[in-house]
Amino acid sequence: MKKILIIDDDLDMCLLLSKFLSKKGYEVETAHSGNKGLAKFKEGHYDIVLCDYRLGDKEGKDVLIEIKEHAPHTIVLIITGYSDIKTAVDVIKLGAYDYITKPLIPDEVLNVLNAAVDQPELSRPVLSAPATTTKTGGKKQAVLNNEYLVGEAGATQELYRQIEIVAPTNYSIILYGESGTGKEVIAKTIHSMSDRADKPFVAMDCGTLSKELAGSELFGHVKGAFTGALTDKEGHFELANGGTLFLDEVANLSIDVQASLLRVIQERKFKRVGGNKEMPVDVRIIVASNENLQEAYRKGKFREDLYHRFNEFSINLPALRNRKKDIPLFADFFLQKTKAELNRDIEDFDEEVMRMFVNYSWPGNLREFRNVVRRAVLLTLEGKITAKTLPWEITNASSGPMETQAAWSPESMAAAEDTASKKVFDLKDASSKAEYEAIMQVLKEVNFNKTRAAEILRIDRKTLYNKIKNYEESNSMEK
Repeated sequence: MKKILIIDDDLDMCLLLSKFLSKKGYEVETAHSGNKGLAKFKEGHYDIVLCDYRLGDKEGKDVLIEIKEHAPHTIVLIITGYSDIKTAVDVIKLGAYDYITKPLIPDEVLNVLNAAVDQPELSRPVLSAPATTTKTGGKKQAVLNNEYLVGEAGATQELYRQIEIVAPTNYSIILYGESGTGKEVIAKTIHSMSDRADKPFVAMDCGTLSKELAGSELFGHVKGAFTGALTDKEGHFELANGGTLFLDEVANLSIDVQASLLRVIQERKFKRVGGNKEMPVDVRIIVASNENLQEAYRKGKFREDLYHRFNEFSINLPALRNRKKDIPLFADFFLQKTKAELNRDIEDFDEEVMRMFVNYSWPGNLREFRNVVRRAVLLTLEGKITAKTLPWEITNASSGPMETQAAWSPESMAAAEDTASKKVFDLKDASSKAEYEAIMQVLKEVNFNKTRAAEILRIDRKTLYNKIKNYEESNSMEK
């Protein structure tokens, strides 16, 4: 059970969060001033500190500095008012994991805490440094700073070779990859290996923003710019100044917003929405898309000039099904992290479980894999992890012909990876076909209940319909 210390002079808020987080599996203690919080912290051991920035006797910044001096690896989250975001960004530079803005919503606080537990503070990765090698169950894994795993598959080695080459430059980068392949993790890695590492890394999900909201989120706005603009607001460009701005699902931005974005990149200055003052800005831009931007501009969905601005360097993140050799390494990596998190003494994976992992197509890639391992560890009280702890879609996918159920080994992993690579290059639309087959298999298992199938595949119903329609239209044209 993770132990949290809440430092806040708002007694009601401390009581509310303490009761809520205790019910969610955290052990919670509170302190109502900066000095009392520091005294309590130094007397005991806490995994996470949730600290208000404005305390009666101290600033949260000073509390953070003392905590980091006493216990550098403690996760610290800062509570701040909406108008204090710039201050919050400053404390992140001092070592805070993240900030949470008021008014506090318990479920949002819980989401940030869970994310912090899943991904503790990252020390700067240096991929060219020797990796630590550990052994579990006869398998070796390369772990970098206990956070990044550099696998052994050929596609993985090529990925990190490209990262080492481009990270020290100021090139703009496009990251391509399916959902769950770790695009934001790679963007953070590139930032951490660059000369901008001591400056902010700011991420923005373009897929969730309306046209009206996108301009304000990117460039900020001034008070009174539109209904609801009650105060000045800094945009992502301003917050990332000097550092790296990561734009996820950039193809979802409207053409109008793309034009504004192009102008900022070209002129290196911008205006807040509703403002007249031009502000200089220096950011490195990394964008991500699971849609080919070159195809998008050919279809008129994306500006060609903006595409060429972004495309100084592009990196394709391989799907997990094309990295078979890495599956045992990632399984062990996620196992060790989850064992430490849940304080479980579990031996390893049963041989049948590893075979199922290798044979499964992993439509959700590394994100899905991590969640499956976390679930299995939670359900395993002792001994080895067995197939009964796995989701039904994995155990069911492993019930095919015997020739697909060979025992895993380093040699079979290498052969599988080689075969997968050849299929990608030799067969037209192999990836699309594999995806369609996976969708149809799930649909059959749920008696063509599309809502249930979409849930299992971790996509929405509209995306499911579109994928089926696009494949069938493409297939009919070929015939």
